[in-house]
Amino acid sequence: MTDRDDLPLPDYDHLPVGSLTSRIRTLHADGLQAVLSYEKAHANRAQVVSAINHRISGLRAGGQPSGGAPDAAQPEAAPAPAGGSAASTATAGPPVNPPSHGDPTNPAQPRG
Repeated sequence: MTDRDDLPLPDYDHLPVGSLTSRIRTLHADGLQAVLSYEKAHANRAQVVSAINHRISGLRAGGQPSGGAPDAAQPEAAPAPAGGSAASTATAGPPVNPPSHGDPTNPAQPRG
């Protein structure tokens, strides 16, 4: 059985299915077999197993791994914040007046 640290896709357990199915296109048959055996032994997600089997069939039929890198930056991960806040008193909006029914000194409020 393949250990998680030996998988050709870093942080495999945390990859969303959509990202995983695109990343397996970069792997050769050996890497796909390792990922397949790990997936079957752990989560055994039907969609992932099907995608890996389909990709293995494609490679056997003469397909080639894509030119991407399986450890490339993940688009699903948000970039780190730049730090600090652009908000300040200089960027604050105008003061808000209370509604007429909530302030007894407001001349627009009906008097009884």
